[in-house]
Amino acid sequence: MSFENTLAERKQELVEAWADMILGSYPKETQKVWRKQHDRFQNPVGAAIHEAAQMLFDHLLEWKNAEGMAEALDKLIRIRAVQNFTPSQALSFIFLLKKLLRDEFFKTMEQEGTLGELLRFEAKVDNLSMMAFDIYSKNREVVYRLRVEEVKRAQHNLLKRAKMIVDVTADKAGGIEAGPAESRKA
Repeated sequence: MSFENTLAERKQELVEAWADMILGSYPKETQKVWRKQHDRFQNPVGAAIHEAAQMLFDHLLEWKNAEGMAEALDKLIRIRAVQNFTPSQALSFIFLLKKLLRDEFFKTMEQEGTLGELLRFEAKVDNLSMMAFDIYSKNREVVYRLRVEEVKRAQHNLLKRAKMIVDVTADKAGGIEAGPAESRKA
């Protein structure tokens, strides 16, 4: 039996263990809540982590649909990109899968002389990590852009409230004529 077939047979158990390891990368208080609550509406982040882990595992086994894999990665990375993780912490969930597989299969496969199959599968996980880095970078770029826009909006609103700026478009729309300096330009 091939290694992928073995993984497929134990898929649910391995996905649950991987999702649990991912949850373990969060602060202890957060872990308690997300592990205890399984309702998708009361625990959307925990549910998304489990769902993304399931989808990624399926895509790793099939290794046919790069877009589906990127979509599953994006789902999980978006969660981690907005949190106070360093890039390495945010993407560590991928390497947790390698750790899980080595913990589960390394000794047995080494004794059986089939360690090459594990290493070939780990190469897929390594490729997944490269995809994840690109997706993470794009998501962080979006987060930074949103933060800059929010700061600009807040600053503009503060200046407007302090009457340090005036909305010129509202004045012209209200029928206020141009002053002498503006009429000379025309």
